[in-house]
Amino acid sequence: MGTLLVSVYVFVLAAFLGFELINKVPPTLHTPLMSGANAMSGVTIIGALSLVTVADPDASVLLGTAALVLATVNVVGGFLVTDRMLSTFSRRN
Repeated sequence: MGTLLVSVYVFVLAAFLGFELINKVPPTLHTPLMSGANAMSGVTIIGALSLVTVADPDASVLLGTAALVLATVNVVGGFLVTDRMLSTFSRRN
């Protein structure tokens, strides 16, 4: 029970801290910073793949699969946003 309480405490603290940090970023820096942060989701994909392959078939597999899907969506969305952002700087004919 103590491990669960610590995990919930860390989750709530990380959510609050992340919310506060994102709100302090100026709009001109938000897209470039998020594009860089989305690249870190590749680490989440590798972690989720390793969790799904070695975990016993129970909640760990479901959580690993959910993490894999969400991180993949995040990476693809990050690439799409970065491509759209970079296209605004290209010269038009």
